[in-house]
Amino acid sequence: MVYALIMAGGIGSRFWPQSRIAKPKQFLTFFQEKSLLQTTIDRIRPMIPPERILVSTNADYVALVKEQVPDLPVENIIGEPVARNTAPCIGFAAALLHHRDPKATMIVLPSDHYIRNDSAFLQDLETCVRLTEKDGKLVTIGITPTRPETGYGYIQYNDEKQLIAGDDVAYPVKTFAEKPDVQTALKFLQSGDFLWNSGMFIWKARAVLNEINRHLPVLYHQVEILSRDLADNDGMIREDVLEAVYTACFSVSIDYGIMEKSENVIVVPSHFDWSDLGSWMAIYERQSDEADQEGNVIDSGNALMVRSQNCYFASESTKPVALVGLQGVGVVDTGDAMLICKLDDSQHVKEVYDQLRGEFEKYR
Repeated sequence: MVYALIMAGGIGSRFWPQSRIAKPKQFLTFFQEKSLLQTTIDRIRPMIPPERILVSTNADYVALVKEQVPDLPVENIIGEPVARNTAPCIGFAAALLHHRDPKATMIVLPSDHYIRNDSAFLQDLETCVRLTEKDGKLVTIGITPTRPETGYGYIQYNDEKQLIAGDDVAYPVKTFAEKPDVQTALKFLQSGDFLWNSGMFIWKARAVLNEINRHLPVLYHQVEILSRDLADNDGMIREDVLEAVYTACFSVSIDYGIMEKSENVIVVPSHFDWSDLGSWMAIYERQSDEADQEGNVIDSGNALMVRSQNCYFASESTKPVALVGLQGVGVVDTGDAMLICKLDDSQHVKEVYDQLRGEFEKYR
């Protein structure tokens, strides 16, 4: 059977002041009627029903997940007691799925991505499932780059060894590259054998557990503890055991811990429009077709634009706000806090969030 794990544990600090500790990015709607989490789950419903979907999130957000996805079984929500990045999240979910179904195929998706053309996305997922079920490969989806983007990781693939199974096409992965500078990103783009790293993975639960055992033995020891507890408690996760195994883990991403080390990884180039919505610039770009003749995207009715171009404005207040003589500036007003930044620098909003200490702690 095919299952999905939706990773929904981040705090979305680059989307301050809308994204807060009490309700982070994945639970917000932005330019859609539904939240990013709801949209992610709705997107895969034609392929995977709620009873086979897991959501891993911060323990403080379990109630939010229940509220936003009421038909998701409560036992499918994993409340992480502490943040330990994606490798522990995936490892413990794989253990749970393997306990339920030793032949489980596992699709791992972030909860906060934008995807246009759902049918093409589902077709790519089906391709990945066929490939991993055929020979046990770790499969990831790569996005064809359209610009020298410095905000994404990259995947270099071996274009001389095309893997074909029926109509399915994939490539062996050579290397994973971290977010590059502009010159390096340009070289990646020009080389023609790099894809953006989407952070989506498809594999057999047993296969990724084997890789964790091989490359992250300390984590695997904790996975074994959880597996034994699942066997002793009819497949239910006890909160005290979950807290113990999470606390004992160190923070490591699945990319660094497994994907960069494994020799069993292949990549499938995507056929859908994608963005990881990693900054306010990404929000602006996704709404650019709604921009006025000066390129301004206005999400509220109280903005006054004078000699300003390519700006983004969103406000939850009713007071008029005038932007005069500005170029490429984002303004986000939540009533109790306001962000003003160059959209090109919106990746650095996280640094503002990190400074919200002391008297400003309540605005985090």
